[in-house]
Formats: sequence, C-alpha cells, structure tokens
Amino acid sequence: MPDHITARPTVLFVCVHNAGRSQMAAAFLTHLAGGLIEVRSAGSAPADRLNPAVIEAMAEKGIDLTGLTPKRLTTDAVQASDVVITMGCGDTCLVLPGKTYLDWILDDPAGQGLDAVRPIRDQIEHRVRALITDLVSTAA
Repeated sequence: MPDHITARPTVLFVCVHNAGRSQMAAAFLTHLAGGLIEVRSAGSAPADRLNPAVIEAMAEKGIDLTGLTPKRLTTDAVQASDVVITMGCGDTCLVLPGKTYLDWILDDPAGQGLDAVRPIRDQIEHRVRALITDLVSTAA
C-alpha cells in the first residue's frame, strides 16, 4: 500500500452491477474493520437490486444486506477514496491519477445459486481480512 493513506482510509469497491461482489466486500470490510476504515461500493452499470443468493450467503455469515440497493459509480466517489478495488468492471471503471487501484479477479455471482456464491463470498472475506491488515499498518 502507498504511504498516502490517511489515518482513516476510505475504500471504494466497484463491480459492474454493484449487486454482488462489491456489496459483499463492502459489507465484510464494514463488519470487520470496526469503524477504522470508511467503506463505499458502486457499480458502473448498477442493477435494480442485490442478487438474492448474495443476500442469503452473507446472512450465513451474520451480515444482513437486505434493504441495500446498488449505487452508480461517480467521479466524486472515486475522488473521495484512498483505495479503489475493482472486480470485473474492466475499462468501464473510472481511473483517476493519485489513487491506489487494486483489481480483484473473482467469479461473477450474477445468475448463480447459493452453492456457487459461497466460494466467491469466502474469497472476498479472505481478501478483505488481508486488506484490513495492510490498511491499518499503512495508516499507523
């Protein structure tokens, strides 16, 4: 991680629909970071609603995503973030100079059932836990 991370870093998770991967990552980071990190998520082409299998998979981990809605990626959201983590949005993700970008290669849970979403969820949780360690040690 770069040395420009603030004392309370801001992370933006971005995927295409903001209905699966980025929502899970944001929820895990919010749940696990204990307020040490500001968390946002957005999509380059947001869906109408979250993937029901994603909601169910996160509920198994004790995290409630009901009531959340996909949000559109904006320039303001990117500008306000220290770290932008993309997940499969390719060239449609906004890239601004001076930001740290990470690209997490993960299967897309769109149209998948619970059994297919669980391993994606678990990969995201593992990456978020490592991200917290990196961000907290960099900001200290």
